[in-house]
Amino acid sequence: MTDTRTRTVRTRPDLPLTLTESGPEDGPLALVLHGGGGPATVRGIAAHLAARMRVVVPTHPGWNGTERPDWFTGVDDLALAYLHWLKDEGHRDVLVVGSSLGGWTAAEMAFRDDGDRISRLVLVNSAGVDVPGEPVRDIFALDPREIGTYSFHDPARFAVNPATLTEEQITAQKANMVTLRTLCGDPYMHDPKLLNRLGRIRVPALVLWGESDRIVTPAYGRALAAAFADARFVSVPEAGHLPHIEQPAATFGALDSYLDGMAVAAG
Repeated sequence: MTDTRTRTVRTRPDLPLTLTESGPEDGPLALVLHGGGGPATVRGIAAHLAARMRVVVPTHPGWNGTERPDWFTGVDDLALAYLHWLKDEGHRDVLVVGSSLGGWTAAEMAFRDDGDRISRLVLVNSAGVDVPGEPVRDIFALDPREIGTYSFHDPARFAVNPATLTEEQITAQKANMVTLRTLCGDPYMHDPKLLNRLGRIRVPALVLWGESDRIVTPAYGRALAAAFADARFVSVPEAGHLPHIEQPAATFGALDSYLDGMAVAAG
């Protein structure tokens, strides 16, 4: 198990960011952004990358009991907070990996960054754009069991049974959902302008997608990838919204191939 270390930084006096780090402290930086399920959902990605990189997993403000200022109400606030942190600490040549909401945040970051800090981008079953005919399923209309059914290829194996959760866990999940709704409930799960902006992103992107995702469909993912100037779409069979959890070998194989290709190109 990779050792982790947690610290709090502030990009504004009223905006603390909780960062959990692993991997070599002097390695190239990977910023791994979680989706609505919280930082635990990207723990496997972080552990895999920590063998070769310094990995930072933030807890988005408002998740898991962390502080979220009243003005912090959109994914653009997330994107700017993490860009400001990269600039404050002087990070460059950064890999940003985002799952679901985290993928949306990563794309917003890359557009605003314009190649300054971010050099590589990986989106995993990302939300964030409006694709005609492929709406993101309304998770706020679903109960936790239904969310699991639509999220996983094999929900019987991977979805969390709500009956096994403690009252404390249920309360935390409900609070996380309130924050999720605040950040991306209206308009629901997208920035109306983002799809048309993706073509301005010049860094190479890998768009990874679980083929069985019924929250954000593979057709949505292909449209997302096609909007980039330089993106490769890779589907992961027998996986849903979190392919790195259901099919880690296939997911990490595609991720490693992308990173190794970037290293060869840079060399």
